[in-house]
Amino acid sequence: MDRLPRTARNLLAATALFAIAAAPAPPEATHVTITRDTWGIAHVVGKTDADAVFGAIYAQAEDDFNRIEANYLTSLGRTAEAEGESAIWADLRQRIYVDPVDLQAKYRQSAPWLQKLMTAWADGLNYYLATHPDVRPKVLTHFEPWMALSFTEGSIGGDIERISLNDLAAFYGKTSVAVAAEDAGPVPREPRGSNGIAIAPKNTVNGHALLLINPHTSFYFRSELQMTSGEGLNAYGASTWGQFFIYQGFNEKAGWMHTSSGVDNVDEFAEDVVRGGAGVSYRYGKAIRRMRSATVALAYRKPDSTIGTRSFTTYASHHGPIIAERGGKWIAQGLMWKPIPALEQSWLRTKATDLASYMKVAERKANSSNDTLFADAKGEIAYLHPQFVPVRDVRFDYAKPVDGADPATDWKGLHSVASLPNAINPRVGYAFNTNNWPWTAAGPDSPKATDYPRYMDTFGENPRGVHAKLLLTGRHDFTPERLIAAAYDSYLPAFAELIPPLITAYDALPADDPRRAKLAGPIATLRGWNYRWGADSVATTLAVLWGGKMWREVGSFIQAEQINVPHYIATRVPDSRKLDALGEAADQLTRDLGDWKIGWGQINRFQRLNDSIEAKFDDARPSIPVPFTSAQWGSLASFGTRPYANTKKLYGSSGNSFVAVVEFGPKLHAWAVTAGGESGDPASPHFADQATRYAAGALRPVYFYPADLAAHVERRYRPGDTMTEAKR
Repeated sequence: MDRLPRTARNLLAATALFAIAAAPAPPEATHVTITRDTWGIAHVVGKTDADAVFGAIYAQAEDDFNRIEANYLTSLGRTAEAEGESAIWADLRQRIYVDPVDLQAKYRQSAPWLQKLMTAWADGLNYYLATHPDVRPKVLTHFEPWMALSFTEGSIGGDIERISLNDLAAFYGKTSVAVAAEDAGPVPREPRGSNGIAIAPKNTVNGHALLLINPHTSFYFRSELQMTSGEGLNAYGASTWGQFFIYQGFNEKAGWMHTSSGVDNVDEFAEDVVRGGAGVSYRYGKAIRRMRSATVALAYRKPDSTIGTRSFTTYASHHGPIIAERGGKWIAQGLMWKPIPALEQSWLRTKATDLASYMKVAERKANSSNDTLFADAKGEIAYLHPQFVPVRDVRFDYAKPVDGADPATDWKGLHSVASLPNAINPRVGYAFNTNNWPWTAAGPDSPKATDYPRYMDTFGENPRGVHAKLLLTGRHDFTPERLIAAAYDSYLPAFAELIPPLITAYDALPADDPRRAKLAGPIATLRGWNYRWGADSVATTLAVLWGGKMWREVGSFIQAEQINVPHYIATRVPDSRKLDALGEAADQLTRDLGDWKIGWGQINRFQRLNDSIEAKFDDARPSIPVPFTSAQWGSLASFGTRPYANTKKLYGSSGNSFVAVVEFGPKLHAWAVTAGGESGDPASPHFADQATRYAAGALRPVYFYPADLAAHVERRYRPGDTMTEAKR
């Protein structure tokens, strides 16, 4: 690379320093200290909660402004301004709920304490941009406080994303959208979800409650940080890029872990449309009601980088926005849209110090998509169902569109928190969720399905639920180390059901069947397998590739019918097809890698080459073997992989992301690991410094207390300091 002349370099440096000096420092900046530990993790201390918010979002922007902007382009419905017209439909989906004018009004209506936090959030991002003139946002060059209300919950894939872009484009654009196949490659798409386990003191050696925090998301989805203030805040954990609260984490007295729930609280209503007159109406009982309409104007980037606009007239009934047309009916979508209570609940729970205070916050009923596993220093534990659950008439099947013209199908308020299928302080001494039903959350003390409407769960049981129950039942010897070991236990219960019928099918083959000779080696390998993953395990490789083929052939249909996929494959797929698919998997390995006898770690790899949101991989570049598999097969530790157009090996881009185990005693102890590293900058030492630990399940100590942090300080500074100043 050519070097700039010294004078030019001096001029650029002077210009940058002038821009920093010219940027007015908001009042929060002088009240904040950021300490980076030796893993690059930010420990933010502020005088007030607003100061801590300012410092936390500033530190996030230092680590990965690109992901912050991407999240708010999504939440504000402005992605097409960066990516072009192809993103118009995703933007429209967002904007049928997210109206900037309405959010500005809601900001003015919100409590003064929340306004202060939102203002500090915007100040932190704007100050970062002002002091980093080398950063070039794609679209969002200035943040307004009200924007924080567009993204309030922190889940991966919010409720709005359940709306089909194809349906939306067909209705509002009379066109179709090309949606990429989700199940490409030799393995099924990694389930989006998580594991949470809470252990009561009665089941631990030290007599302290334990909590496993194990979200399964796309990698690099959240930042790891600590936020502390003089107003009682001291929260540590994972914060979704761009949000100012700890989404999954803990304070000194309590911890919370969210898992994606199977509750049905997003419903479709088929509206009987009446045309004529000045507008569009619909039938409701014996009445005719006017559809609400609005004009939504969306900007998009043209190929020549100029900006174009498209306008849409959107419609809504009292059930919600119209998102499709099916069978001559307009389909309205009903879901939770409560920005102020949702943001309040997300923030206030980080300051809860026990179960009672956490439940008081939950009374806002603004958590729609998350089950919660909770533990605290008093020894209380709980499984909590999402608090936003509409009351509905059980005569109707809300898994399908219901008749919007029938008033009996309307939502009838929300269930009380006390009436939900929670498991609070179960006598069995544990609670867990793996995105499975709540009916096994606490063993014999679980809520009973017969006591609740069927819409409380649509997921059913899954292999991880079976696995977790095996690990927790009858155990009274848990320590933090043993809980970590359980989180990485290698058993794959799905294959314990899938492999025996495959072997039986092979053994039943006629002596002259050519598959007897062809499959003798693979079958012998699987016959001697203990259904446990391992980096050197050839059986794991064969099973995952074979199982992936089977899943893709039946999984989409079977899952849509809420049937257990492994059970269906084991009992309903013809034996001949099972055997042929095993031969295809072995042939694929031989063709791609020269032999079917490939250890799982040779093909299952972690690699981080750059900070692209759509990850890129390369077989010729260094990568790390990962022994665990997709959660699809019942592995609690999850690593979702697939091959890419330019690769033969499988590379992970989702699964375990932030993992932590917390012990709540007189003094808190915690251990954690983050996929790759904290920084999104490939030049940073913290871009991939946790990768080896991640693959090994080797959690590192969390430096929660100042005394612990003191021996592991890499840098201490105030927002706006230059690197030189920060090192002084």
